[in-house]
Amino acid sequence: MPKKKEKLRNKKSLSKGIMNVFMNNPRKSYNYKQLAKLLNVTGAKNKNLLNELLESLTENEQLEEIDRGKYKLKSQKGYVSGVVEMRPNGTALVASEEVPEKILISEGNLNQALDSDVVKVYCFARRRRKMLEGEVVEIIKRSRKTFVGTVETTKDYAFLVTDNRMMPYDLFIPPKSLKGAKQGQKAVGRIKEWPKNVKNPVGEIVEVLGDPGVHEVEMHAILAEFELPSKFPKEVEAAAKKIKPGITATEKKKRRDFRQVTTFTIDPEDAKDFDDALSVKKLNNGNLEVGIHIADVTHYIRPDSIVDNEGYDRGTSVYLVDRVVPMLPEQLSNFVCSLRPEEEKLCFSAVFEMDKDARVLNEWFGRTVIRSDRRFTYNEVQQIIDSGRGEFEKEILGLHKLAKILRDKRFKNGSIAFEQSEVEFRLDNEGVPLGVSFREMGHANHLVEEFMLLANKHVAEYIGKRKDDPDRSKAKTFVYRIHSKPDADKLDNFAKFISKLGYKLNTSVKSNKAISKSLNKVLEQSQGKKEQHLIETLTVRSMAKAVYSTKNIGHYGLAFPFYTHFTSPIRRYPDMMVHRLLDHYLNGGESKDAEEQEKMCTHASEMERKAVEAERASVKYKQVEFMSDKIGEVYEGIISGVAEWGIYVELTENKCEGLIHIRNLNDDFYEYDDENYCMTGKSSGRTFQLGDTINVEIYRVNLERKQIDFLVAEDENQQKSRP
Repeated sequence: MPKKKEKLRNKKSLSKGIMNVFMNNPRKSYNYKQLAKLLNVTGAKNKNLLNELLESLTENEQLEEIDRGKYKLKSQKGYVSGVVEMRPNGTALVASEEVPEKILISEGNLNQALDSDVVKVYCFARRRRKMLEGEVVEIIKRSRKTFVGTVETTKDYAFLVTDNRMMPYDLFIPPKSLKGAKQGQKAVGRIKEWPKNVKNPVGEIVEVLGDPGVHEVEMHAILAEFELPSKFPKEVEAAAKKIKPGITATEKKKRRDFRQVTTFTIDPEDAKDFDDALSVKKLNNGNLEVGIHIADVTHYIRPDSIVDNEGYDRGTSVYLVDRVVPMLPEQLSNFVCSLRPEEEKLCFSAVFEMDKDARVLNEWFGRTVIRSDRRFTYNEVQQIIDSGRGEFEKEILGLHKLAKILRDKRFKNGSIAFEQSEVEFRLDNEGVPLGVSFREMGHANHLVEEFMLLANKHVAEYIGKRKDDPDRSKAKTFVYRIHSKPDADKLDNFAKFISKLGYKLNTSVKSNKAISKSLNKVLEQSQGKKEQHLIETLTVRSMAKAVYSTKNIGHYGLAFPFYTHFTSPIRRYPDMMVHRLLDHYLNGGESKDAEEQEKMCTHASEMERKAVEAERASVKYKQVEFMSDKIGEVYEGIISGVAEWGIYVELTENKCEGLIHIRNLNDDFYEYDDENYCMTGKSSGRTFQLGDTINVEIYRVNLERKQIDFLVAEDENQQKSRP
């Protein structure tokens, strides 16, 4: 009988297991055999790995060898630096690269540190708790300067009561610093000073937003909360207006001319900034020449100009439920640079010769001049794909066929099908939500997506991938869009999550492609089911966040070894960086300074994060507002999260999420089980588990905090008992 193949343990997971043993027993020592037994390590290879990890953890001073082959947790006293993560209960965690676990900071030991501040922490020796504890001794860098809240005044003083749940202190505002703000108004405040041993910081009002509950005020408040601008400075608007849209004959001669080639844009119905167009030309050999034409924003905006600096500061356009806050002034984004139909426009293009199997036979990158023949909406293109008839049907159907092949190849190679439904609101003239719907991706969306991905991928490969440079020693500095592999523990947790819902994710496989295939199967199986949105959300949460960097590690989610953002320079500053670098290298330029470009990448990633959070906050606000007149109504939902403070439920009908607070589970004493993601009643044994379907009653809404509180909807036979 053949010997069963030994299953090799995950290095990161085993390392964490070793540290957990020592952290839970900080005074005990263990030898190799004891640890192997506790961690169920079997087989020669796994035992060798255990020995290697013990040596590595000792070298990194996380463990100490107190006797030959006998290890103990090294005392974690000392100073480390890290980032504060506030918790709803007033305590905080500090994540530091200098220690393997997060450090617990009690409310009394925060010493005026706030969420996301970079701090210096003194770590204590372990005491009664299992977690490493510490005290903030220095605030190295404040994460934010301003806070949004509601003004509360008395005869002699005022407070700005902050909206941010992770800001546990209100700002004390002396009367002279109110700047005209009145009782109950929304305003933006700034901390001026914070004397030691004083609970509340002293601040000043820097902007009065207006009365709460007014749509315009609330949207501006969300932008201010994430320190995002709502309008352009006058001098930036003036500079943008001086940029003229005209194209000289000399400029046209410098460029490849596509004005006679069939070209069109495909965008959402409400789009105003058209930053990409597609051209299609049948070649004599039967292949198609496909042009991906991108607005040549950097032709008009010079580096370090006032408009360029504003674009860099903003980093990206921000998409709220009712508006776009553009990265560039409308004169540029909607007129000068926008690829509007029947207007000659300057572009930076990626042009590909493709055969019937969607293979790229030839590629060309450079500056062009185009004239779009038609502006299509996604719905119009979808109708042409569905019916096979319509304007430019031959070109659109040809592109659709190629896009479908590209898409199939991409998923076969390990790309993950991240396609979360986008929430849309139908608003009245006052901004009040009348209905909620969900924008689904169709073949028309996929058509555009695949060709944008193709351009981004090939531009990145053109700079980063050289056949004569396998170790990339000659690679020039470039801006990549990178996405790292999911953390093994996060993936294991996700697999446990969805197993409760009846789904199986295979995390034991080693190849990225096999894991992606398993993930895609789960996503496909959940389509059309109640838990679809939950599964999609949990999938995204289990992944690392994509960021910009000069240090290429590939894009895990797309399964591309090289990837960048080239196709949206009107709304993303990194795309402008890519255009400038690509043009520089096409003209034979030397490699740019990597440190400077990396600094710009870090800023762009941070601004993207803020924009995404602002978008989510605007959706959450409108969801809460939509539910505000539905108190007492009962809805079906699915348990989307379980925490020690309660149960999160996502309503099936409209995807609004709210909380059943543990204090409102008043039919029993409920205990939180973090391993099984559930709450269990001590007497009744009643369990609320992640993924369970549940009926809830709308109990309370808080617009300021963007919170919905639910109650468990009682059965008809049960006595109604309100908290």
